[in-house]
Amino acid sequence: MLVQFFVPALTSAYETVVDWTQTIYIFTLLVGVVGMIKYHVGKISQRAAGYGYNIVTLAGLLVMALSGLIWGRGEGSLFTWIFNYMQAPMQATVFSLLAFFVASAAYRGFKARNIEAALLLIAAVLVMIGRVPLGDYISSYFPIVADWILNVPSMTARRGIFVGIGLGTIATSLRVILGVERTYLGRS
Repeated sequence: MLVQFFVPALTSAYETVVDWTQTIYIFTLLVGVVGMIKYHVGKISQRAAGYGYNIVTLAGLLVMALSGLIWGRGEGSLFTWIFNYMQAPMQATVFSLLAFFVASAAYRGFKARNIEAALLLIAAVLVMIGRVPLGDYISSYFPIVADWILNVPSMTARRGIFVGIGLGTIATSLRVILGVERTYLGRS
């Protein structure tokens, strides 16, 4: 992607790669939907524990797909209504529960046993206070300090994580391309 800006002759190669990427994405989306349907139908047919949730999942998939295909996805459509007034509130509920569990784990995990743990605890408290509207009411410096902590000291950890993710993705891709990794075929 970056090379096309330095070698203009490769612009057409880049456009071809983008076209191929979009085509592959469409097929992977299809494979994912078929795999999801196959998985949930299998659970329903076996009457596995909690198979009612599998029925709800398939019903939601069917309703969203049909509403989008029949009535469209434009403003005021059934698809948009379901997304805005059903899916988005449920998603917000799940993320608020996740925030509660993260805060609970942070409380249990951040016990100031030594200097490093105390610094981590102080940074976590400053970031949490700086990220909520209450922190701005207490002092206008809390959001500034939280942004600085997130953008300067923690950037080194994020960069390390991103490099690790990139290397892991490359290694996994090479394993799949070379035929070493075959678990995606359903074999061990």
